[in-house]
This record gives sequence, structure tokens and C-alpha cells, in this order.
Amino acid sequence: MKLRFSILFCAMILSFTVYGQHEDFHPGETWKDDQGVHINAHGGGFLIHDDTYYWFGEIKTKGSEGNKAQVGVSVYSSEDLYNWENKGVALAVHEDTTSLLVKGCVIERPKVIFNEKTGKFVMWFHHELKGQGYKAAMTGLAVSNNVAGPYTYVKSVNPNPGIWPSNFPDSLKTRDADPDDFEWRSDEWFEEVEKGLFLRRDFEKGQMARDMTLFVDDDGKAYHIHSSEGNQTLHVAELTDDYLDFTGNYTRVLPGQQNEAPAVFKKDGKYFMISSGLTGWDPNPGRSAVADHPMGPWEPLGNPVVGTEEQMRTTFKSQSTYVLPVKDRENAFIYIGDRWTPKNPIDGKYVWLPIEFEGERPIIRWYDSWDLTFFDN
Repeated sequence: MKLRFSILFCAMILSFTVYGQHEDFHPGETWKDDQGVHINAHGGGFLIHDDTYYWFGEIKTKGSEGNKAQVGVSVYSSEDLYNWENKGVALAVHEDTTSLLVKGCVIERPKVIFNEKTGKFVMWFHHELKGQGYKAAMTGLAVSNNVAGPYTYVKSVNPNPGIWPSNFPDSLKTRDADPDDFEWRSDEWFEEVEKGLFLRRDFEKGQMARDMTLFVDDDGKAYHIHSSEGNQTLHVAELTDDYLDFTGNYTRVLPGQQNEAPAVFKKDGKYFMISSGLTGWDPNPGRSAVADHPMGPWEPLGNPVVGTEEQMRTTFKSQSTYVLPVKDRENAFIYIGDRWTPKNPIDGKYVWLPIEFEGERPIIRWYDSWDLTFFDN
């Protein structure tokens, strides 16, 4: 009996050691959850609620079809950011083929925010319709009464139909230019894109919304920030007070500069954005920008990466997805990026690195391993 108890006790200790109790971050390496399985939450978004961190992300599966939503959105919880408990599927795809959220559609970059007024947890995500590639360029909405879900799918839309951005000049609203009139990616094409070529094309049906993030300001106002206009221009769109729709107030940000994967955070009254260029699944040089208001204007600050030529060229072989403020630490922010593996997406890894500042410029350096005491220095 004592032998059996000793064996059982040792097995429990071994399991506890293997499947948990991480004490630091190892960027780009396999990261096992409480069940000993690599965390499956790609393109992730984070929420701090009741002093607990929640990590939402795309559930990837094996093979190239794993880039499509075969399961839905996952959610994990953590008290310390090192050790994560798998809480299951937050938002499940539908088997009903008449649903826009049918299995085999595309769900990317899910982000969740909590509405203090309604008590609802609100998820927005990039949504592409099944069998249409990336043509739809919609954003989807789901809602839950509980942080870990289940979330109920509500709708998918192209934002702000029939509404001009507040910073788009009247002189360009009636400009006579059609996308078919220009050679793709020619100098003339880029010039017209900056002047609203695709903005005018999509004016009636609503604007494109692909790579996205959400940001809630200190006053509770929420913003939906997404790549639009054929991924050539970012839009920052104000959400309604319940976070369930767009108010119609939005701006174009860095027109024609091809920013994807926006991640926004606030420090000392200023707003910072980390983003990427436009190279599909392949990594590229990171970008950063600063503004005095989420709606802009935004001023480019250049590549935030400080390191080797390859690190600067590939952002440590990653693409930004979120900047996470660390609770109970002032001015402590973590860059979170994905290392995509599109041929077998379930193998994708995560790059977590501390954000440092040189003056008012955010910078990111590589560390093979690090922990939260970094921010105590």
C-alpha cells in the first residue's frame, strides 16, 4: 500500500513538473499547457479579468487545411503568464452549412474585451467566408456572459457602409478613378490607393476588415483597428458604447503604407502601435508608430527591433498579434508575435519579448529566456 502511494505521489509530482510550473519565457519554443500539450491559440488576444489573464486564439489543426477554422477559438487562463490552463473552446464553428460561421471558414486574430456597462464579454475577429479565399474581408462578432464562453456568434459585417472616414478630404470623394484602370502595384496604382481608390470602391457595401485588434481606452471607449483597402491602409473605427457595433466615426491611418497585424497600447498618455508589412505568412521588418489619440494622426517611428540584420528583417521570425500590459507593474508591456507554419499550422510557435523604450520609441530585443523580474530593473 505504501509502495503504491509512493508511486502515485511521484507520478503526481512528475506530472506537475512536466505539465506546469514554467518559471520564465522561452520565445519561439514549444509552450505546453497544464495538460502537457503545446498551446493552441494563434493570432491571440488577451484580457485581464478578475486578476486573471485570458488568452484567446485561433485553434489550428494539422495540414494546410488547418489554416481554416475546423474547430473555432480557444481560451486559456493564467495567474502568472508562465503557466496556462486550457479552458476549452470559447467560440465553436457551426456544422450548419447555412451559417456564415460554418466549419471551414476562416477565423483569425480573435480579440475579447469586457463591457463594464453591460457585463458582456465581446469578441471581434477577422472572418472570411468558406470557399471564398480572402475575398469577403469581414469582421465577426460574438458575445458571452462568461469570460471563457461559450460565445454566441452574432454577425459578420464590412464596417461603416456609406460613411466616409472623418479625415478623408471632400476633394477625393468624387475622384474619377477605377481600380481596373491601373496596373497592379504600379507607381500610379500606389498613388491612387493612397488617394482612396479602394475606399471609394467599397463605400456602399462597407469597408474591408482583415488583420485586426481591439483597444479600450481609459475612458471605456473602444476602438476596432484593422487592415483595410486591400491591406493597403489601416482603419481605426470607434465602437458603440456596448461594443456591439460601429458608430460610423473612423479614420484612415498611414494610407497606402501596407500595414498588417496591428497591436496597440498606451503609455504615459501616448498611444503606440506595433505592426508588420505585407508579405503573407512570411515574416518581415516590424513597424511602430505613435499618436496622441487612437484615431490619429499616427506618426511612423520605424522598425522597433534592435538586433542582428536577420532579426530586424524578420522581427525575430514573427508577426505581431498583441501588446500585453502586465498587471501590477507600471509601464510593463510584452510584445506577442506568431511564428506561422502554414504547411502545418498547429506547429506554430509564439514569440514573447519585453518592450523597452529609448526616449519615446518602443524597442524590442531578443532574449533566449527571460521573466517578469525584467521589468523590476
